[in-house]
Amino acid sequence: MKLLYFAWLQSRVGLTGEEVSPPASVATVGDLLDWLKTRSDRHAAAFADADRLRAAVNQEFAGLDHPLRADDEVAFFPPVTGG
Repeated sequence: MKLLYFAWLQSRVGLTGEEVSPPASVATVGDLLDWLKTRSDRHAAAFADADRLRAAVNQEFAGLDHPLRADDEVAFFPPVTGG
């Protein structure tokens, strides 16, 4: 699974993205967030407040209950506004 991090998430995690192989128990975006918090202190800090994050799976906005597959691309970013 390919992960992409945008905005302040990049500096908190220390990466712009990474390839991961989460366990089979990671079935949704919410599960992925919970699992990512266990990867390192930096991940834990970056993903501590899921309400401040948005996700896209394969370039489509996705909620925490969105199902995941091993070959998905998942991007995490702060909320965006237009104007």
